[in-house]
Amino acid sequence: MDNVATIFERYEAVRHRLPMADCAPGTTTISSLLDIADHADAFIFDAYGVLNVGESAIPGASGRLADLRRAGHQIRILSNAASYHHDDATAKFEKLSMPVRDSEIVTSRDATLAALETRLWGCIAAAQDDLSDIPAPTRRLLDDPACYDAVDGFVFLSTEAWSAARQDILENSLRKIPRPVVIANADLVAPREHGFSLEPGYFGHLLADQGVSDIRFFGKPFPQVYERIEATLPGIPRDRIVMCGDTLHTDILGAAARGWKTVLVEMDGLFSGHDTPRFCDSAQIHPTFRLSRI
Repeated sequence: MDNVATIFERYEAVRHRLPMADCAPGTTTISSLLDIADHADAFIFDAYGVLNVGESAIPGASGRLADLRRAGHQIRILSNAASYHHDDATAKFEKLSMPVRDSEIVTSRDATLAALETRLWGCIAAAQDDLSDIPAPTRRLLDDPACYDAVDGFVFLSTEAWSAARQDILENSLRKIPRPVVIANADLVAPREHGFSLEPGYFGHLLADQGVSDIRFFGKPFPQVYERIEATLPGIPRDRIVMCGDTLHTDILGAAARGWKTVLVEMDGLFSGHDTPRFCDSAQIHPTFRLSRI
């Protein structure tokens, strides 16, 4: 999964598991979000590829957020990042010189934890994640197959310490004892400074390909995170909400399914350096607007 064509083809291959949306042709090219300020009461931003790439802020992003705030728009950040706590997400944007309030960030981890039943969850997580915000008993999963067999379900938060060998252990355990698998980040990949990282959604779809039936995806394009955003914007019609993202099958598709307007951001994310209309036509996912950077 090291090139855009392969990533796009994989998203298309799992399309039947994604929400459906009416994304009619008719994308308008704009030069700045200020061009469409009159079309929106709230702007929702993906993080990777729109506001930042890895640990680096995208030039001009912080200033654009400030511009929109001054114009009276609501701002929200909608991230599929599930590898750290909500408070850490706020701190990350402060480090990027993008000060945002805690209430303005919704993550796929937030939606995941709100939906967890009380049972013993085996957690696939980054080493530095202390799992203290999970409202249920947990067991961190590493290399012992017995630990996989002993839990009542799985929560996939991060791929940082994941490997093909551990994926095999998980698959074998699920064959013996079917249990729910919660994928807390539905992305297949994420853009980094030096390429793309595989994300939990990639491994979740591999399990689905193997016939694992109880897989629960959270994050874009699935509805729970969009519903959480809408709950923070009472009184704002859905067609006055604009989602700004870099990925057709997550940001754009999921927002279109909610009736939001959409902006495909092209320069720094998944489609950096590529002809995006060709991909839009192939997938029949057409954003309302497109631009280089916000």
